[in-house]
Amino acid sequence: MQKRPIKAPHILNEAYDYDRPVPFSRGTRVDLKGMTMLFISGTASVNEKGASIHIGDFGAQAARMLRNVTELLKSEGSSWDDIVRTTFYIKHMDEHYEELADIRLNFFKEQGLGEFPASTCIEATLCRPELLVEMEAIAIIEK
Repeated sequence: MQKRPIKAPHILNEAYDYDRPVPFSRGTRVDLKGMTMLFISGTASVNEKGASIHIGDFGAQAARMLRNVTELLKSEGSSWDDIVRTTFYIKHMDEHYEELADIRLNFFKEQGLGEFPASTCIEATLCRPELLVEMEAIAIIEK
C-alpha cells in the first residue's frame, strides 16, 4: 500500500501552512492493488489563502465547498463519478438541511451522476464559528 497527501494549491492551501498550523492534509490518496482510494478531509468555504469566505451565505458557502472538493478530486485525475461516500456537517440542521438537499441534488445532476453516493448529514459545531457547512468524501478509482 502506498499513500500520499492530496493537494490543490491553486484553490486551497494546506492547513499546516496557516498562521497557526493545523496538522492535517486536505486529503489522502491510498493506492492498493488494482484501485486507488481518495479520502477527502473536512472541506468548507475556504479560499486558497485559508480564509473563510461567503460569511453568512449558506448557498455560497456550499457552492465553494463543492468547488473545493471538485478541485481536490481533479488533482488526482478523479471526479464525482468516483465518489462512493459523503458526510456533510451543518451548523443549523433546522435552518439549512432542505437547502443543502436541494443544492446537492442540483449539483449531482450537473455532474451527470445517475447514482448518488451514500451520504450522512450531521448537525455539528464547525471548526470556525462563521462556517455553516462542511463535507468530507471518499472516492474509489479502478486502475
